Amino acid sequence: MKGDVLLERLRWAVAIGMLAASGCGQSPITPMRIERAIETTFANLVELQVSRLGIHPMRAQDFPVTAICRRPAAGNDSGSGEWACTITWQGPDRKTLRDTYDLFVATDGCYTASVSGESLGGPTLKATDGTVVRNLLYVFEGCFDTT
Repeated sequence: MKGDVLLERLRWAVAIGMLAASGCGQSPITPMRIERAIETTFANLVELQVSRLGIHPMRAQDFPVTAICRRPAAGNDSGSGEWACTITWQGPDRKTLRDTYDLFVATDGCYTASVSGESLGGPTLKATDGTVVRNLLYVFEGCFDTT
């Protein structure tokens, strides 16, 4: 008797879970939306960063930034949660660079991106005049429209 009640409760829990999942529909948080958002934010931050460092200026629209984003452990390619994005871009010397960011994307389309490893120099950098400035590319936040 006790086993029958537990089995019945388990069936109900599974049924409710399936119903909830099917009623949600497709998530507006997709690789394409995240990629477009992070490409724009990253390019704008590079433009600002190089001016703060006192090196050769770069305008965001003058260099290509390409992002490829995926969900490493989710089993699907949409929705909020953990994402990984590889960004390919051209540095101030026109050399192609590649950096990987770990993202946490919230249900409202806002995200926090943090670079994996020390490829971009850590949380602070030294400008050409010797002052220490915050590395804008090390960790940054952004949002995109989910409607």
